[in-house]
Amino acid sequence: MAKAPTVEIEPVSFHSDPYPALAAMRMETPVCFVPQLGATLITKRNAIFEQEKRIEVFSSYQPDGLMSVLMGENMMRKDGEAHAAERRATFPSFSPRTVRDHWFHEFRKHTNHVLDTIAPQGNCDLVADYAMPVSGHALRVITGLTNMSWQDIDRVSQGMIDGIANYAGDPDVEAHCKTCTALIDARIEDRVQKTMQAPDRSLLSVQLQAGLAMDSVRANVKLAISGGQNEPRDAIAGTVWALLTHPGQLELVRAGQASWRNAFEEYARWISPIGMSPRRVARKDTVDGIDFEPDSRVFFMFGSGNRDEEIFEEPEKFDVTRDTSPSLAFGAGPHFCAGAAASRSLIADVALPMLFERLPGLRLAGDVRFSGWAFRGPTKVPVSWNPD
Repeated sequence: MAKAPTVEIEPVSFHSDPYPALAAMRMETPVCFVPQLGATLITKRNAIFEQEKRIEVFSSYQPDGLMSVLMGENMMRKDGEAHAAERRATFPSFSPRTVRDHWFHEFRKHTNHVLDTIAPQGNCDLVADYAMPVSGHALRVITGLTNMSWQDIDRVSQGMIDGIANYAGDPDVEAHCKTCTALIDARIEDRVQKTMQAPDRSLLSVQLQAGLAMDSVRANVKLAISGGQNEPRDAIAGTVWALLTHPGQLELVRAGQASWRNAFEEYARWISPIGMSPRRVARKDTVDGIDFEPDSRVFFMFGSGNRDEEIFEEPEKFDVTRDTSPSLAFGAGPHFCAGAAASRSLIADVALPMLFERLPGLRLAGDVRFSGWAFRGPTKVPVSWNPD
């Protein structure tokens, strides 16, 4: 057997656009060690899909990992029954029925308020002025932290995302992340007593009702904010950009030949908001002739798997009629995203159709740039429309 071949990347270019480098890895070295990231990357879709389920080898338990150190050990960083127990405790907040019967109506209410604000203006930055507040308001109600503004939700989410992707060890990034997590802890503390007195379907409430330890309660709320703000924000703005730059695809949706959900699912495959999930090697093992040593770090590259040429025909193209069922956008195995139903509802059932309905003549009004590889999305999407 052999060690994984070493592949060098240029970090700035990889952050700007990781897809060319990932395509080369899939073709030449589908399992490779990248010294700039300090990890072995698995880049093929089927390998990721199969190996992610092998928690006895590729463990989510990473006590020294950035997420655990900075945010606490949430259910995403646990395996087996420890993970399953916390997932069961949080399920009443994220279940498809709760999303349909409760959160959907909250999503529509807050999204209408955001649209009421921007509709008369005739132009905006879709990221900052629409996607951010829509996602932030959704998280306020889902988490139960209604004592936070959507601006605070977005700020602390970005701070945590930057912190857990801080593989270069920037001390300023780490310090800001800790400031953000401290604010969340304080807001949770402010809400605990009232939530205990008036239980509801919020994430804070269902965990308290289930009797989870407060360390777990706090860590899982932080997990929801870190994963439930940036990714929906990026997917809302990114899907709109994709449709506006592919007018034929937008017409298919408007004509009923594809759905808003088809558009969202294809965008999440094409430009994966979550491009990577880290694992710790729990015991020595061999995969595809490559040896993995205990306590080494592995990255499952979802963004690469979602462009695997052996799975998706012309994967670099945005096609709303594509079968996206093999997509890894929400992960796979026991750690499949717990908030998938809420995300799909917010984005595909609310944010996308309501935006195009309320803003006639919606069009791009400037250049759009994307950034990130572990988490990827547009930094700004300037748009204009025909105001009433």
